[in-house]
Amino acid sequence: MEIIIPVLGFKPLIGVIHLPPLPGSHQGFSGIERLIGYALREAEKLERAGFDAVILENYSDNPFPNERVNDVALTAMSIVAREVVKSSNLRVGISLLRNAGLQALAIAYSSSAHFIRVNAYCETRVAPEGILHPIASRLETIRQQMDRHILVLADVDVKHSDPLGARNLEEVIHDCASRGRMDAIIVSGHATSQAPSPGYVAAIKKLAGFKPVLIGSGISINNIRAYWNIADGFIVGTSIKIGNDTKKPIDPAKAEKLAEIVKELRRSSLQRFEEQQ
Repeated sequence: MEIIIPVLGFKPLIGVIHLPPLPGSHQGFSGIERLIGYALREAEKLERAGFDAVILENYSDNPFPNERVNDVALTAMSIVAREVVKSSNLRVGISLLRNAGLQALAIAYSSSAHFIRVNAYCETRVAPEGILHPIASRLETIRQQMDRHILVLADVDVKHSDPLGARNLEEVIHDCASRGRMDAIIVSGHATSQAPSPGYVAAIKKLAGFKPVLIGSGISINNIRAYWNIADGFIVGTSIKIGNDTKKPIDPAKAEKLAEIVKELRRSSLQRFEEQQ
């Protein structure tokens, strides 16, 4: 069964802008205007290539705080997000590492962004930043009071972390999908740029029921066809960067090539659907 995700559409292609350091970062901060300029240039590359959406992420702020970024970084991220929303036709998402989902929701609301990514929505995880506690209850309490719907894309078995406790993945996915109110589930490899195995994705897709399942790492022009029929969307960062370096700018040619493949696959899916009617 094909799933169309509200706001994002059919098998959305979502690019990631790994932002330069925000204010207060251990890596140093080069100024708000440079930060805005970088984000706008990268978003324009994705839009011209044919992507559907973009995630703004504080990737350069490592080592990351656990659940809350500093107030100046929060304000800067809000300004950057607002400028991208105003200047782009892409759907815009926010990811605040490591698990600052409540603040990401605040940024998305104040900037008119469309969705957020949350690393620990329904699981307790052990990560380099410490123990990541699930924030579903707090997040949904706030979200239900808002006057517009901001999508929540929730990681399960999130990369760069391990489970705390003895629950198996099948139990975790079942409980997250049946009890959680996330709009989609994200699965990824064990680390940035590593793809999950197709069998792993297919198993989670089966357990997730009607929840859309997005792939959150490792997708490239070389493997997206292998995942097309088992996933409902794709989040892409490293493989479209210059030299496949996550911290480098986007390579427009790579982004365009990936978007062309997605368009081709969508046409084929639509044709098959029409033939079955």
